[in-house]
Amino acid sequence: MQDKTDHPTEQTLPIYEAGAFCVTDGVAEGDPVSFADELVLDDVYQLRPDARRVRLGLRVTEGPVPFSVAQGSERGTPGNAVVLDCCITLMAPDSVTFEALVLVEVEDGAVAGLFLLPLAPLAPRTDYRLVGIDRHAATQRLAEVACVSFTRGTLITAASGRQVPIEDLRVGDMVLTRDDGPQAIRWIGQTTLRAVGDFAPVVITRGALHNENDLVVSPDHRIFVWQRTDRLGAGRHEVLVKVRHLINGTTVYQQDGGFVDYFQLLFDDHQIIYAEGIAAESLLIDPRTRAALPAEAAPRSSGTRRTHAHRPHLDYEVGESLLSTPDAVDLLRKASSPD
Repeated sequence: MQDKTDHPTEQTLPIYEAGAFCVTDGVAEGDPVSFADELVLDDVYQLRPDARRVRLGLRVTEGPVPFSVAQGSERGTPGNAVVLDCCITLMAPDSVTFEALVLVEVEDGAVAGLFLLPLAPLAPRTDYRLVGIDRHAATQRLAEVACVSFTRGTLITAASGRQVPIEDLRVGDMVLTRDDGPQAIRWIGQTTLRAVGDFAPVVITRGALHNENDLVVSPDHRIFVWQRTDRLGAGRHEVLVKVRHLINGTTVYQQDGGFVDYFQLLFDDHQIIYAEGIAAESLLIDPRTRAALPAEAAPRSSGTRRTHAHRPHLDYEVGESLLSTPDAVDLLRKASSPD
């Protein structure tokens, strides 16, 4: 029987294979993007016109190898280790800078694949000059992507039932949770990021899922829906859904451009709380997010039980395949309607 304290989870990253992003001018002309040790500053790269993003599925555990290729990944061999090699900074012709992560698939100690995860959209036939190589920032940047966040102004349901803007909450305030009733906030994080690519927030418009106002959250944020009837075909009434899989361009869309203030709420355990009337998850500490947290937010034990161990609601997550229809939001709204 699997030890649930490992709480394995999966994340899908929209990556390019290394050969899609090559040097067009510079020392390494003709070469694809590579390891930090092989990169040369001031080399100019272009994205191939026929390049397309594919899905690299990562399995994440608390074991000695925190990242490995997940079953069903479009690239890589399931079970192979995946290493975050470096974070590179690219400058476009208009002097705007972009960051991207270089990931390496490893099999039996040898390189089996190289992948590029841009943190903002890259355009083909555009020159991108390599202006920075950081061997340590990749873990931090992936953590920032994985940290589920609410945006400024989001109303959170307090234990008293009062609706409180997230920026007005403080450590120790009691918040209503679905599974454990009133719970105290242990830590609140705040970051301001450029709202581009994987950092651009997703807007669930008012009423789309019975929410009182627009709910604006980070793309990987998961919401909890209790279906009165199983319209998704998940085989159960309770489902956990990643908001990026609900994007339909109308009632749920990604808001790209400018800057966004993100807030993270941390409890002693991973919780389902209420934001704008929608049941949504709090921050989960795992190998992806740990690098973004200060020391005071580290997991601590409660008696003999380790905090942030596996919670039953994490088993309710449904994959993108069940949400690939354009009416997925309508299905969920009707499935959860009291009518």
